[in-house]
Amino acid sequence: MRFRVLLEICTFALLALSGIAQQASQTPPPAPGSAADLVQRGQKLSREGKQDEALALYNQALDKAPDSYEAHLQSGVALDLKGEYAKAQEHFTKAITAANEESKPQALRAMAFSYTFAGDAYKAADFEMRVLNPRLARGDSVGAAETCNELARIYLELGDPDHAYKWYKMGYDTVSRKTDLPDTDKNLWLFRWESAQARIAARRGHGEEAKRHLAAARPALDKANNPNQAQFYPYIAGYVAFYAGDYKAAISELQKADQHDPFILVLLGQAYEKSGYAARAKDYYRKVLDINFHNPTNAFARPLAKKKLEGA
Repeated sequence: MRFRVLLEICTFALLALSGIAQQASQTPPPAPGSAADLVQRGQKLSREGKQDEALALYNQALDKAPDSYEAHLQSGVALDLKGEYAKAQEHFTKAITAANEESKPQALRAMAFSYTFAGDAYKAADFEMRVLNPRLARGDSVGAAETCNELARIYLELGDPDHAYKWYKMGYDTVSRKTDLPDTDKNLWLFRWESAQARIAARRGHGEEAKRHLAAARPALDKANNPNQAQFYPYIAGYVAFYAGDYKAAISELQKADQHDPFILVLLGQAYEKSGYAARAKDYYRKVLDINFHNPTNAFARPLAKKKLEGA
């Protein structure tokens, strides 16, 4: 009898879960020709690098829904990828105004990335701070630390290692105050902090200091026991080697890193260029321009790759 009851309960639970999954899979797509449909189609074109065609669809969406958050956001993305930063920022301003509380951080970060594409770290910081302060206010120490690190990297790659150090340290100090942080996460954040110090030292031309921090990052990464983070070590090692002028070592390490990351590709391009392999460098710069991400790594890489190819 008890077995039969348990069987019925299990069967009911499985049917309920199946129903939820089926309901999710049956969520209807946007109506053809609607603003949402036009935005979705535009995003596909944007990912393929067809920014003008994407913008034409976003403009049609805005004709139908002038206050569409997604249409303004994606218009800004396409314009940034085209290099039309001022126009992109007009759309991001409207996206921030139209965003609900859940979407607001996405819109603010998109504006920060736009200023990063444009090479303006201080303007980018204004919008990162508008993401950071609410996270600090509600005690989201991990989210706040991630924002600090994002801002720090923007400063670093736009040529300001002093501000980068300040914000990386704030990120590490903020997350370190979280009393219930697991040991694996403590080591993950220690790896990030040592990696940050290695890159900052490298940018300052302090090669030996950079190597000491790189060496300290390795055991922290091992203790973090996080395979997803392991791919970042060759990037950090390649970065340190690049700024030390050891381009052969930089190429060797960077080729072990994520070959879909535009910043790694642009570093490889520069390392080959400085090694005298101009044609190979151009291949990497072209690969960067084939990537249509709207994120910090592409904001660092894309304008540089474009400049390199235009100046060739």
